[in-house]
Amino acid sequence: MTFRSLALSNIRGNWRSYSAFFLSSVFSVMIFYIYAAFLAHPDVVSGHIMAAGKIEKGMKFCEYIIVIFSFLFVLYSNSAFLKTRQQEFGLFSLFGMTKSQLRKLVIYENAAIAVLAIAVGIGLGMLFSKLFFMALAVLLNMNETIPFAAPLQAIGLTAGGFFALFMLISAWTALRIGRTVIIDLLKAGRKPKGRLVFSPWLVVVAVVCLAVAYGLALVMTSDTFILFALPILITVVIGTYFLFTQLSIVLLRFIQKRSSVYYKRTNMIIFAQLGYKIKDNARILFIVSILSAVVMTALGTVYIMQIGSKKSMLENSPYTIAYMEKGLESQEVINRKELKRIAAQDGFPVIREAKAVGIEIADFKVKTEQEQMDYKGTRSIIISATDYNKLAKALGKSPIQPESGKVTLVKQTHGRPGFGEGSVRGLINGKEIDLALTGTVDARVMNWFDSNYYTFVMDDFAYTKLRSSVPDEKLSVMYGFELSNWEHSSGTVEKLRDLVPEKFMDKMDFRRASIYDQMREQVSLTLFIGMFISLLFFIASGSMIYFKLFTELQDDQAQFKALTRIGMTKGEIRKIAVTQIGIIFYVPVIVGILHALFAMKALDNLMESSNWIYSFVVIGIYIAMQTIYFLVACSSYMKSMLRGAAA
Repeated sequence: MTFRSLALSNIRGNWRSYSAFFLSSVFSVMIFYIYAAFLAHPDVVSGHIMAAGKIEKGMKFCEYIIVIFSFLFVLYSNSAFLKTRQQEFGLFSLFGMTKSQLRKLVIYENAAIAVLAIAVGIGLGMLFSKLFFMALAVLLNMNETIPFAAPLQAIGLTAGGFFALFMLISAWTALRIGRTVIIDLLKAGRKPKGRLVFSPWLVVVAVVCLAVAYGLALVMTSDTFILFALPILITVVIGTYFLFTQLSIVLLRFIQKRSSVYYKRTNMIIFAQLGYKIKDNARILFIVSILSAVVMTALGTVYIMQIGSKKSMLENSPYTIAYMEKGLESQEVINRKELKRIAAQDGFPVIREAKAVGIEIADFKVKTEQEQMDYKGTRSIIISATDYNKLAKALGKSPIQPESGKVTLVKQTHGRPGFGEGSVRGLINGKEIDLALTGTVDARVMNWFDSNYYTFVMDDFAYTKLRSSVPDEKLSVMYGFELSNWEHSSGTVEKLRDLVPEKFMDKMDFRRASIYDQMREQVSLTLFIGMFISLLFFIASGSMIYFKLFTELQDDQAQFKALTRIGMTKGEIRKIAVTQIGIIFYVPVIVGILHALFAMKALDNLMESSNWIYSFVVIGIYIAMQTIYFLVACSSYMKSMLRGAAA
């Protein structure tokens, strides 16, 4: 038997353990190739695809992430494989195999897996790259699809890069073989587990670190982001590590002391073994928790930003189309009947419209006890309480009841300080007027033009009296039109925008639909590109747990075989195993969810919004995917374990 045939025989014999690692490697190669194929596509390189520049940097960044992550994942997997095969290496050494031959065998095995993973990964990448290009063409709003191409540069970069990566790590891990004496290798699987111990100080460190991280996340704002971001990251990592290595033992000890729980049915066996499983798998559970938090936080951030951006857009632009006319009956900016006709003709009829008549006030000054502001050269408007309250009611905002003969300031800029009680002095129809100011309200009931940045609301009686001194042709009239299915109306809105004379561009706001299109395109591209990286992290984290389950399979088979001899049924064995596997699978997910929720809350603070509840959508999807992975792994594990226990 040659080394090559022995290496291939070892791979076939351990294929169940290798399969999760192999599939994760294949997926990494496939994603890397697809991104590389797009970046090296002839039409992208030549500049024929102009829109490619929008995502080129993002894809390059993802390629770097894939390489770094693959390096760490392969390094961990190889190290773990070596530890699980110590008895096998001990037998080889006992039969006369030298250290250099052992290293040669390991390198052959890794080379075979690397070649197979790279070949399958590139093959699948070629197969799915056309679908990837088609989806990108849709997201980039291209009229033509991106033609299929398999650039040699992408194939060479993917194959050469990943093979070098595998071989570099294989050579490094192979050098570690042979440093242990044969007797220790042979006894590696029979070493006693030892007593579960913990350090009270490290338990305190875990609790304090997580409490500090969560506390800082809750109070972090845009002003304290730079100061708090790094401490939060460090304390979360430290706290999570000691959570699994130290605090988990304390929690198990607590359960063991509760006899009503610990001695119920098979719980004693479940928790007695679980302590050692968590201790042995602490590093993996730590890594999976961090990966889960990263995946959910990244996808949740993009999703929440999309939701938050849309809400902010609707807040800033309450109407799809809004403009201001000079004159009560004027239609200089745009003909209203023509606007409605074109919108309805294109399938976007007006479903809500608003109108408010305002009196222009120019060169005004605002004076309060605290400050005095001079807005010389600036124009604003005064509207009646009735008109304002109609606008507010349509948008679900609170009404205003100004005091008789006084005005209330409604400002467009949220979060900035307003004015208290004072006075407003300015020119109305060329005459100076002095009005009492009762205070400021934060609200936006109409789109923002150049002359309604500040809007003063006056009681109806005083407003009617003031309006009688202003000719109808000098009144400012604000119009707002909300279109049906406005999210897809950008083409129609641009058509209407072309009807507006250039000189009135500062009197209109037709931007909402086009801004939403740009935002949706950016978010869709980010989600589309990042989804593959997140999926890679998810598969890798699941495969780590899957791999660890099968490395402990022989020990579990021996334990369950002994339990069957004393009368335990297969149903009870299945319950014990499924419970333990479920805890190992879901505990890091729960920890990752907690991390992600606090991260989402911190994002809410940064955005000064309240959208973190939407993160449960992403969390729900993640839990569903993890459940599918758990069911597959559990089914495979139970078949192998029961088969070995029955033998």
